[in-house]
Amino acid sequence: MSRTTATRGTVPASMRVRNATAEEGSDRMDWVEVESATVDEAVELALKEFGLQSKEDVNVEVIQEPKVGFLGMGGKDAIVRVTRAPKRRKRRRSRNRTGRSKDSTNGARDSAPRQDKQGRNSKPKQDKQKSTPTKKPREEKQVSTSEQDRAQERTDDRPEQAPIEQQAEVAAGFISGLLDAFGLEGTVETRIEEDVLYIEVEGSQTEALVGPKGSVMQSVHELTRTVVQRKTYGAPRMRIDIAGYRARRREALTIYAGQLAEQVIDEKDEIMLEPMNAADRKVVHDAVSSISGVRSFSEGDEPRRSVVLSYVSDE
Repeated sequence: MSRTTATRGTVPASMRVRNATAEEGSDRMDWVEVESATVDEAVELALKEFGLQSKEDVNVEVIQEPKVGFLGMGGKDAIVRVTRAPKRRKRRRSRNRTGRSKDSTNGARDSAPRQDKQGRNSKPKQDKQKSTPTKKPREEKQVSTSEQDRAQERTDDRPEQAPIEQQAEVAAGFISGLLDAFGLEGTVETRIEEDVLYIEVEGSQTEALVGPKGSVMQSVHELTRTVVQRKTYGAPRMRIDIAGYRARRREALTIYAGQLAEQVIDEKDEIMLEPMNAADRKVVHDAVSSISGVRSFSEGDEPRRSVVLSYVSDE
């Protein structure tokens, strides 16, 4: 339950006299003290007493904050003193007899050019611009070319690339040493066709260097190429075949690709083959290129790149 107090007994005597003088002959209240459960509720009740709606029209002074008692006992309500806010008066701009404001008159005087005694307009003095000394651009440091010279010397000192015949000898010597290291009997033959180095390894025991699906042979190929590059500074295109595996693989892939191409044409669909190395993928592409109604392309990234056979309508 809230309670509203509009008496002046709680105000000091000086304040009470001043208010009575200001409001002499008027029943309007200048302030009220309101007691309620919360501060906001007390302010709302005070606004109703004044007949006002906005808190901006009054000044609020909190005399006592509300306190919560223990088990509903010993609590205290909030007490606020609310005073009417003085009304603000708008300032009027003073004007002279001609109806222009003093500010505009002074502004006109200031903007008008001054005249000397002879009636000539005097030019306003311009502020002298301080001359700032211009800084000289910094001289660019000369970049030492010693590093470039040393790099050029290293390039000049580097031996020239050995001819492909010498590269073939290095490759054959490395593979022969590899056979000896594994205790395998076999022969190594090389031939050069259109700047491509072909290496053929024959022997009944050389199957050990082939591995499942030619995986070991692929490793031998990479090792041989690395050795040739380091010893001859050359990077030839190289093809290695061990125990006739590549020829057998080429023949088997050609037959397999033809069978899959017929299946694609019958079903008018596409088939993805298992991942293959670049050499095997080329065999499949070559085999399918001569079959109408089927096209081939590769998808994926190494080493999981595969060939896809897709149906192509003749219409």
